[in-house]
Amino acid sequence: MACCGSRRWAHRIAAHRPYPTVDALLAAADEAGYDLSGADLDEALGDEVAPALPTGTPAAAHTALRAAHDAYESRFGHAFVICLAGHPREEHLDAVLGGIRSRLGNEPEEERAVAADELRRLARARLAQLIGSPDNTD
Repeated sequence: MACCGSRRWAHRIAAHRPYPTVDALLAAADEAGYDLSGADLDEALGDEVAPALPTGTPAAAHTALRAAHDAYESRFGHAFVICLAGHPREEHLDAVLGGIRSRLGNEPEEERAVAADELRRLARARLAQLIGSPDNTD
């Protein structure tokens, strides 16, 4: 559940243990993500929270991120999700703000598909990190 807030996703991953390889586990996570129903996706997106900024980030950055996230959540009804695996930490704020700004123009159904894809990537990265796999750059 720490990787994806969908109970169905978590049960599916747990039900097929043990996995013979890390690649098999990550492939199963991808497949489970693609098989989420609309309600499962709602549950997973509802479990997400706004991305946090590192300690020491200027107050203006926190204000900008909060305003952008509030606009996104108001438009789409759920937290903004983006997978930042593979991005240098110093680029996270720009990636998040740029992502929110570019995706605010999406139609709701288009954004739902983008958010679902980002959620799959995020779940895979979280799972890889949780098991200590070097494959957390996706």
